[in-house]
Amino acid sequence: MKKFFKILQSRLFITALLMLIQVVILFTFAFFLANQFSLYYIISTVFAVLIILDLASQDMNPSFKLPWAILVMAVPVIGVPLYYLFAKSKQSRRISNRFKKYRALMRNTIPNPEDHISEIEAEDPQIAKQMRYVEKTAYAPVYRGTEATYFASGEELFEAILKEIAKARKFVFLEYFIIEEGKMFGDILEILKKKVAEGVEVRIMYDDIGSINKLPMKYDKKLEAMGFRVSVFNKMKPSLDAFLNYRDHRKILVVDGNVGFTGGINLADEYINEVERFGHWKDTGIMLKGQAVTKLTETFLQLWHFSRGENKIDYKEYASTETYESDGYIQPFADGPSTDDLTCELCYMGLINSATDHFYVMTPYLILDHEMTTALCHAAKSGVDVRIMTPHIPDKKTVMAVTRSNYRALLMSGVRIFEYTPGFVHAKSVVMDGKVCVVGTANFDFRSLYLHFENCVLCYKTRCVEDVERDFLQTQESCKEVTLEEIKKKGAFYALLQAALKVFSPLL
Repeated sequence: MKKFFKILQSRLFITALLMLIQVVILFTFAFFLANQFSLYYIISTVFAVLIILDLASQDMNPSFKLPWAILVMAVPVIGVPLYYLFAKSKQSRRISNRFKKYRALMRNTIPNPEDHISEIEAEDPQIAKQMRYVEKTAYAPVYRGTEATYFASGEELFEAILKEIAKARKFVFLEYFIIEEGKMFGDILEILKKKVAEGVEVRIMYDDIGSINKLPMKYDKKLEAMGFRVSVFNKMKPSLDAFLNYRDHRKILVVDGNVGFTGGINLADEYINEVERFGHWKDTGIMLKGQAVTKLTETFLQLWHFSRGENKIDYKEYASTETYESDGYIQPFADGPSTDDLTCELCYMGLINSATDHFYVMTPYLILDHEMTTALCHAAKSGVDVRIMTPHIPDKKTVMAVTRSNYRALLMSGVRIFEYTPGFVHAKSVVMDGKVCVVGTANFDFRSLYLHFENCVLCYKTRCVEDVERDFLQTQESCKEVTLEEIKKKGAFYALLQAALKVFSPLL
């Protein structure tokens, strides 16, 4: 009972309730008009036709167009107002102007004077082409003078984080989708308090919706009282605003501009298996030391200033000052709804299309558009060993059902799918031909690739490429391989349900 009343008093519940009231009022009004005036049905149908024409003219992924088209034509009374609230408003001038400011911040970076991509081009033109694309669209140069270390678990990465922040002398930046009170964040917080007392600058940024049911109200004020600078990204408001869709899903921790961490791991206890939520939690991360950390620092500062409405950034004050022995080529990059290209998705697709031997993926969610499905199927049909690892124990049952709705087409093309039976896979990593890996925050799903601010690290000819591949194959031993036969045995109703989930998955 105590827990129930706590939920009723939470900001998430109150905000959601206020938004629900707005939705009820909107549709009560719509149905009132519909009952009073039969002409309303005709008007809404006319609007539905106009929306279909509008969808056809828009430069939007067809996977987004189809569910909206079905909704507005099948139930215009509901579909028309929903479209103008959530789909059409994505093109609003206010959001567009905000994103223009962010793109300007992204372009204002410290240039890398060395063109390492030309060196790569002499060895592997295909890989060079992919890295050139990422460099151009994400303003992300390729670095050497950097050491990369891969962590196959949250526990290993957490231990490294504690060691590195204890060495901080100038600043520590933290940016996470989820922060939750507990052992993991508590241990980090204790060290950060000491660092602030020593004069170290500490900035903490977290996503409001990601952490809304994890942290008490006004937690940012509590952190500020400890001496930290705090920014809560895109605060949730009780209004029907499409901008709420755009979340900061990044995970970045930078120490003194010379050491940086990223990957799938948030600052909550399930990520280090201190508490069990969905069986064993399998996650991964990467630590960079050296020149490439500059890009992680820039990525943090850009969204920090965007979140706070600031324009000027003094990158040089926070740039990397140390060079490590080069461990291959490192390319940290960021993506988000404000960019002109779908950099994460097209980077993944470029690597899939470049693969000649194998392509392995770890992802918690597999919600694919037509283009990504085609790329994976084409690679498998071409003889590439394509393997995808997903959870067996889901964190969200509906999302897992949508994930499994993508299995059939992939399996029919020869893609192998493995579910991690001990629990939940939250890792976001790919490895191609034993030469290239990507470790970061972007899932193989619509929200990551279209709506969230994400960041990744692309590595070529580094030691961690071999580590990522070894980790995939070792983890595969704890997986159950999904077969086409067991999918077919589930019958026609299951296939129909999966088809419906797949069609409407972009709206989830």
